[in-house]
Amino acid sequence: MKRVFILLIIGMLTAPVVGQETEKKEEESTDYSEAIELVEIWLKAMQKYDELPGISAIALEDQEVIWEGAYGEANPEKGLPMEPNTICSVCSISKLFTSISIMNLYEEDKLRLDDEIQDVLPEYDLPQQYELSGPITIRNLLTHSSGLPRENAWSHWTEDDVPFPTKEQILDKLNEQETLYPSSTYFQYSNLAMALLGFVIEEVSGQSYDEYVVEHILNPLDLSDTRPEMPEELWGSQLAIGHAMEDLDGNQPAVPFFKGNGVAPAAGFSSTVQDLAKFAAWQFRLYEAEEEEILHPSTLKNMHNIHWMDSDFGTTWGLGFSVYKGSDGKKWVGHGGHCPGYKTSLALIPETKMAYSAFVNSSNANAGKYVRGIHGLLSKASSISKDDDANYVDELQEYVGVFRGNGMGWHSYYGTWGDKLVSIGLPSNNPADGLSTYRRVEKDHFVRIRDNGEDGESLRFIRNDEGEVVQLKSHENYISTKVDF
Repeated sequence: MKRVFILLIIGMLTAPVVGQETEKKEEESTDYSEAIELVEIWLKAMQKYDELPGISAIALEDQEVIWEGAYGEANPEKGLPMEPNTICSVCSISKLFTSISIMNLYEEDKLRLDDEIQDVLPEYDLPQQYELSGPITIRNLLTHSSGLPRENAWSHWTEDDVPFPTKEQILDKLNEQETLYPSSTYFQYSNLAMALLGFVIEEVSGQSYDEYVVEHILNPLDLSDTRPEMPEELWGSQLAIGHAMEDLDGNQPAVPFFKGNGVAPAAGFSSTVQDLAKFAAWQFRLYEAEEEEILHPSTLKNMHNIHWMDSDFGTTWGLGFSVYKGSDGKKWVGHGGHCPGYKTSLALIPETKMAYSAFVNSSNANAGKYVRGIHGLLSKASSISKDDDANYVDELQEYVGVFRGNGMGWHSYYGTWGDKLVSIGLPSNNPADGLSTYRRVEKDHFVRIRDNGEDGESLRFIRNDEGEVVQLKSHENYISTKVDF
């Protein structure tokens, strides 16, 4: 009986603590909803301002997709909308799948990072023009420090109708090229180096490159819309049609369908932002794992570390991954991509387990800009506060919308931010940097909160005879009119 009484006392003491911990976890979870509204209006606007046929994007927190969206068209000729599951060429993001495959073979003791390229690829015969150069190793190829040329000897990037060379063609002309620099001297981004790593995978594994990647990465991670090539049968439907950079006449001509062929290990893959979010989730999962999932946790962490820093201290690279310091001061890892008609980006922040991807079916803009913009806005979400006693919060929705500057041509979006309003200018390459916050003084009257917390200029909303908000007044001028967007 005494033992039962003691257990009851312990239960009474511990039960509130468990409840408190649960409440604490709920309080610590971030509400992204209002930040997401800013992301959506910003991307919708930038798709128009940057004259993109279409854009798709996604944001991931650890294992959970917190937002995904798409704007514009995957196939403008048919009016087919861009979607989060729209496939695009991911271009140089392909290099990450090649790099992981190499590290998988490394873990199986089938090659070493310091193996020389000619020892694992007998067909390699590219002349070394520097007698005192160190060896060209697998590690050099992964970090773009090999001194090899950027491209193979075949011209395939300049004209839309020039096909990418096959593996055999690339190897056949290796002896017509030569190294640019001594090995381990400079960073020289090299599609040739990554293509050669694809050939190494075939040589060492005994499988074709496609078979190896599908078996060891794509199938285990259920990346069903990711392929080592672009699916021709889906071109113009689920596979977006790429478009060239805008010409002097303002046109962005469609780019013909192409295959990566022998360049596929460097630039031939296709995927969706949804699949790349799964790919990022696997990496975050592996960071905390105690057992292997494709790779050992320590191997992936090593890939995400800096293995090469160029002599200017400005370019840093991991094992296959671009590794750099973001504007938030944290380590970012990932890769960007640019092939004819497509630009793509994948970025992960290991410390916060946030990841982003953006695809554009055009060469007209850098996809990394949209990744950084989404991150900047979502990272502000933790600053959203709401005064539960503020009885006007529901009324703030009356002010939400896009306002066009009278005679100025610019636009601003006003949205809710807890018990306050925020605005961003459109267009904006860095929307979070231009975010302004306003506190309510009285109905239709707000003041901007300065960075030091003091009040700035007044902002007044003007209503029509029907009581609808139609205009903004600031600095004694009617500066903007509410418009449909």
